[in-house]
Amino acid sequence: MAVRVLGIDPGLTRCGVGVVDVAGNRSARLVDVAVLRSAPDLPLEQRLLLLAQGLEEMLDRHQPQFIAIERVFAQHNVRTVMGTAQISGVALLLAAQRGLPVTLHTPSEVKAAITGYGAADKKQVGTMVARILGLSEIPKPADAADALALAICHAWRTGASGGTLPTVASVKAAIVAPGALTPAQRAWRAAERGSVTAVSAVPRSLKR
Repeated sequence: MAVRVLGIDPGLTRCGVGVVDVAGNRSARLVDVAVLRSAPDLPLEQRLLLLAQGLEEMLDRHQPQFIAIERVFAQHNVRTVMGTAQISGVALLLAAQRGLPVTLHTPSEVKAAITGYGAADKKQVGTMVARILGLSEIPKPADAADALALAICHAWRTGASGGTLPTVASVKAAIVAPGALTPAQRAWRAAERGSVTAVSAVPRSLKR
């Protein structure tokens, strides 16, 4: 039986929200994706209200079972970090009001889960998201692809969709045909040949 996960790539100007259904065999289906926006010239409280209303609409319409949010970490741009943290707080509050479990995932965890390479760039992540979901194009803007990647990552890393937890090798084998490796996956294989561990082979549940 598939589980429904809503991923949130938090941002004050653009907030990506992606919803996927993930089956026990780790196949994933796109349910919906959106990028919520707020104008920089609006008062902060109005921006937060607009984004909260958009998140509420997505939560109420799609009724996810799990919420995945990108973990905020230190950056040089304090203003950007503050906006990201504020939206994350709004999302956490809305999830708590609905009794939904929330897990925070770092960008490197998401990249490793989706591409097999923790330092993959946004294009590589977007390409793999499109391939996993069977889409003809990469979801745009990048906030949309990142939100979908978060949702897929959560189901795969935590085993929320049931079945055994995937290894990086099994993820790659399931979604990429032989000879069709992405640059990120080629880098992973090169690292394996050099006995360099790029990411843990067996994902672990995140306990926060």
